[in-house]
Amino acid sequence: MSQRVEQSLSQLLHEAFVSLRTLGKRSILALLGIVIGSSSVVALINIGHNAAVDAAMIFKDMGTDTLIAQFPPKGNSNAPMRASLDLDAVRQAVPGIAHIGALSLFSGPLAFQGRTANANFVGSTADIKDAMRLALREGRFLSAFDANETYGVIGDQVAQALGTPGNPLKLGDRVRINDYLFLVVGILHNQPRAMLMPVQANESLFIPAEGMRRIYPTPQIGNVIIRAAPGQDMERIAREAAIALKSQLTDHDVDIQVPQQMIDGMTRQSRTFAYLLLALGAISLVGGGVGVMNVMLMNVSERRREIGIRMALGARQRDIRNLFLLEAVTLTAVGALCGAVLGMTAAWLYAWLSGWEFALAAAALPLGVGSTLLVGLFFGIYPAVSASRLQPVEALRDE
Repeated sequence: MSQRVEQSLSQLLHEAFVSLRTLGKRSILALLGIVIGSSSVVALINIGHNAAVDAAMIFKDMGTDTLIAQFPPKGNSNAPMRASLDLDAVRQAVPGIAHIGALSLFSGPLAFQGRTANANFVGSTADIKDAMRLALREGRFLSAFDANETYGVIGDQVAQALGTPGNPLKLGDRVRINDYLFLVVGILHNQPRAMLMPVQANESLFIPAEGMRRIYPTPQIGNVIIRAAPGQDMERIAREAAIALKSQLTDHDVDIQVPQQMIDGMTRQSRTFAYLLLALGAISLVGGGVGVMNVMLMNVSERRREIGIRMALGARQRDIRNLFLLEAVTLTAVGALCGAVLGMTAAWLYAWLSGWEFALAAAALPLGVGSTLLVGLFFGIYPAVSASRLQPVEALRDE
């Protein structure tokens, strides 16, 4: 019994492929529609997934325990921001702060032995190293005792730009900013890019905050970086830190970014984006399904005599229905597999062009192939049922 069933299925599949080949260009066009629909679903799901992964990478190395304070002017005030803040007072006023540091930013050319590179000059307090999670490759970071010294800690990218393979920049070398020479006391490891940080450490030279007056006559604090102790309520710390900082300012407000709030917002946006892309893919897939139904209806119309002969020889309605339904599913399955390959290739190419690291979405292939097969089955039912309801006498008479 099972052997006869296997032979019957094999024969049906063979007949389905033969019938599809006889359709020629029409089956190819229907197949193309399915391929486009299936590849759209697979590609768009992967693109949405990779966009979400790339957005999450912004916070990977910054951490959700880090707060960044900015100081926009109040109203139409043109008063300059202060050059220093009492950060110890903020630490004492807000329980749960592990590290807090301030940044003053400026940029310009940095020279070393005739070579020049553009760099960010970062006037920083001693605790900025731990607040920003900076890792040293050599030497040490700035301390509170270096306030009046011309010391600097240089980022990896700037160090490589100023050095050469035979003469790398090293500890004890002096780099020049305008007319001042700064002694390199530390060289940073290559730091992962943290997009929310106001400055990229790889492209920077960190100097004592008090030394910024040597290169810029009116330095101003641009940001305060706060890193909380483990297990703290970040919204509470942000709220209390804003109050403590505002008490030291008269012409500026305090705006503190809470990473977790941004993560939640970006997660919602990524989910909406993924749903939109999935809807676009579904529309493409439905268009392909309509193409399959159209081809199968034409197939039924052209094979009415064959259907009549099969019924006259004893074929049941369900045999005719299953035959045409299998043809529709076979056409859709081939399109689904080709579309899956094309969709994965398109998603990888898009990620490569966007500079993302490609990550396969777990649901992409099952959802893309599965939905395509369901669409083929759904749009193949009507032609198959229409074929099974033909009367043998009418089918033979039409020929």
